[in-house]
Amino acid sequence: MKIQLFVLMQRLLDLFKNKYFLISTIFIVWLVFFDRNDLLSQYEYRQQLNKLKEEHEFYTKETAKVQQELSELTSNKEKLEKFAREKYLMKKPNEDVFVIVTEKKQEKKSIFSR
Repeated sequence: MKIQLFVLMQRLLDLFKNKYFLISTIFIVWLVFFDRNDLLSQYEYRQQLNKLKEEHEFYTKETAKVQQELSELTSNKEKLEKFAREKYLMKKPNEDVFVIVTEKKQEKKSIFSR
């Protein structure tokens, strides 16, 4: 048992004396932990890329939805009139418009929140 342990220790010692092994190990440690593009940075870049892809997908869908609404508004006069009445409170000359505003429930304010 002691002989095997001694042989193993001797092999490890020989390995650490090897200059190519030491240089390679130092190089890998440098790249993994200290370089500008280390593992933590790569992880953060990957998260940021995924977030940007999700935003791109969201805005692409929103753009398609707005394009659909625009084509409906330009082709259908009734939808255009409804849109103008709802969004811009427009009315015909002989009409009265009543706007009903619902109040939101106020949140309970804590003494700790600002």
